Amino acid sequence: MLETGGMAKGPKTFFKRVNLPIGLQIYSLGDEPSKDLDGTFAKVAAIGYRDIELPSLLGKTAAEVKAAADRAGLKISALHVPAAPMQGPAAGTFQDSVQNIADIMGTLGVKNAVAPIMLFPSGMKFGAGESFQTAIARAMAEAGTDIWKRTAALLNEKAQALKPHGIHVGYHNHNLEFAPIGDTTGWDILMAEFDPKLISIELDIGWVTAAGLDPVATIKKLKGRVRQMHVKDVQATTKPNFALQMDPTQIGDGKQDWAKILPAAYKAGVRNFYVEQEPPFAMARMDAVKRSYDYLVKLKA
Repeated sequence: MLETGGMAKGPKTFFKRVNLPIGLQIYSLGDEPSKDLDGTFAKVAAIGYRDIELPSLLGKTAAEVKAAADRAGLKISALHVPAAPMQGPAAGTFQDSVQNIADIMGTLGVKNAVAPIMLFPSGMKFGAGESFQTAIARAMAEAGTDIWKRTAALLNEKAQALKPHGIHVGYHNHNLEFAPIGDTTGWDILMAEFDPKLISIELDIGWVTAAGLDPVATIKKLKGRVRQMHVKDVQATTKPNFALQMDPTQIGDGKQDWAKILPAAYKAGVRNFYVEQEPPFAMARMDAVKRSYDYLVKLKA
């Protein structure tokens, strides 16, 4: 029974309870930011996002991206830095000089540099009619354990060198990591080879689910080693695979149990939660990330 003048209070929403912003991986917006950076960032902020992660420099200079984020009231908390040169605009790579990486990060005001994917096998070629997904899955299977060990060695080395600059290195997974390689997997190799004092994990929970793994169980195993999460939903039609395939959807419209996943992630050490959605989209990208935000901001967990 309520006291006179009292009001019933329900449990706090998850993000209010942990006092963290809902973040957005800008990759979700495709080429919109490179066409109109200020306009895109303004729309992101209008939705309610305040924390963003960059997939690259979006075809701009670090100073231009930083200025646009500041104008929109957005904080850039992480940047994806490829392990090696990739197609498309990038923000340097982990094979660049330490000073170059530090200069870019310093201009952005960002302390977290995350490798978005492992090293690719050298000389990777596409077979006749072979998709990128099929080609990379095949090439990684043919490369065996060495490519994973070299990825770990490169990131350990750069993380140690970047530490004096105040920059922390992370690694973002797909589902390729979980493919069997004899009696092990790329994931197991990375977990054994990464120096846990230097390298943290940015767990993409969508790709974990696409690999057929239990999201909460995977999170619990990473306690103390996971710092960021890609909050990504998948449809129930997604079939377990190790070849970069999923049926994506907006947060709350798929099969992920966010009321269990998000608290488990926070308990394990996640402090940056970035909404991310893979193509194809069932609606305009900006509408999709708004739908995801609107679901998460009300989630009680």
